Amino acid sequence: QVQLVESGGGLVQPGGSLRLSCAASGSIFRFSDIGWFRQGPGKEREGISCTPSGDRPTYYAGALKGRFSVTRDSAKNTVYLHINNLKPEDTATYHCAAGNCATEIYDFWGQGTQVTVSS
Repeated sequence: QVQLVESGGGLVQPGGSLRLSCAASGSIFRFSDIGWFRQGPGKEREGISCTPSGDRPTYYAGALKGRFSVTRDSAKNTVYLHINNLKPEDTATYHCAAGNCATEIYDFWGQGTQVTVSS
């Protein structure tokens, strides 16, 4: 069964940090690239990163590189999105998706996790 489940969102003060998790079913994790996206209120969906399958480096959207980083735990079939120095404009629903970094086509999406940055 294809499954992507995000978790780790919540209410965070500006300047704080979060680690979001994307747990994938085994077949997805082994053979698919995993992308992270976000969609803020009234905004279009924005790509954050794409992590290729295997042991290859993650690609980051240029505007977001620096405060966002991705790690993966193969033993747990999980990809993590680390966000530092959170800003109110980072408030969004964050999704992970399985697909292909090169074509930017993603076939499977998780339900999303809400991140709210507010004092």
